[in-house]
Amino acid sequence: MLSVLLHVYAIQADVMSDSRVSKTKMKQTGGINTHHGWCSAHEEEGEVRMLAEATNERILIGDGVIRRPVKEGNIRGVLFTPPGRGPFPAVLDLYTFGGGLSEKRASLLASRGFVVLTVALYGHDDMPRNIREVHLDYFEEAIEYLRKQDKVGSKGVGVLSLSKSADIALSIASYLPDVEATVWLNGCCTNTALPLYYKKKEILPALMFDLSKMIPTESGANMVKNVLHNPLAEENKATLVPIEQAKGRFLFAAAEDDLNWDTKAYMDEMVERLKHHGKENFESVSYPGAGHYLEPPYGPYCPSSFHRAASKLVLWGGEARSHAAAEVHLWKKIQEFFRAHLSKD
Repeated sequence: MLSVLLHVYAIQADVMSDSRVSKTKMKQTGGINTHHGWCSAHEEEGEVRMLAEATNERILIGDGVIRRPVKEGNIRGVLFTPPGRGPFPAVLDLYTFGGGLSEKRASLLASRGFVVLTVALYGHDDMPRNIREVHLDYFEEAIEYLRKQDKVGSKGVGVLSLSKSADIALSIASYLPDVEATVWLNGCCTNTALPLYYKKKEILPALMFDLSKMIPTESGANMVKNVLHNPLAEENKATLVPIEQAKGRFLFAAAEDDLNWDTKAYMDEMVERLKHHGKENFESVSYPGAGHYLEPPYGPYCPSSFHRAASKLVLWGGEARSHAAAEVHLWKKIQEFFRAHLSKD
């Protein structure tokens, strides 16, 4: 009788209630959770035997971290404050552009010794469900609120972003004061999708998409990498964010297998532009085999999901092992970057 050794891996995210994190505890089974043993190759088809099971429960907020919902002025978000007297460096967390509010990254970063304010732009609490433009004034208000917190010790703030929020982060760093360190993750070098306003005036038009260029795949998800208009075409150069006027430092991180858009090319353009202007206020890193959604490590890998702007299921790219390794490296690098460049009073 022929027998084979089977290793079966599973991973599952499960939202669980916990008063400290407002239902942001994750139960993870897999990668870590392995079912293994000797099974006969002659067993009836469809017969399944579970040989072993283990559950690894992850808590996304450290002991003593204070979570406080923020509804002040125009700001809608959540403030996370570490335990202890401080002072601590301050970070404004901007998640992706799908609407609503994400707390996971902010709570994890606060657990590492940062005061973090994560904010929604629309689709949360009493905010509009959709927007047609973005106003920098909102983020200026959020930065001022963050800087006034008792335990904040940095003179300025850091900004953490991802995807569409990455070009918003570039604009925050380029137009607003008190931004010392900006992390750009898998974004574009231009202002995309929505025009940008400041003090009631449009300061950047939007680089738009051509959704007719979406390519359906056999998986049912769509390839959207080439739907964004060329940011370097002469007619689109007015949408480039003027990062050369930023006073703070940048960390650019690009996934080389990003299928949302050509992240690596956009990063290379920004690096060359800063060099052309004699700037040395940046560092860059790219990750072969990584896809669009670079998150804090040890969570489920997301190869595809619903894209709000495209209103379709889309491919994000990446290979699971390479993507996971990139997340481990990047998460550490983000913390090191903020600690190095957020000064203290």
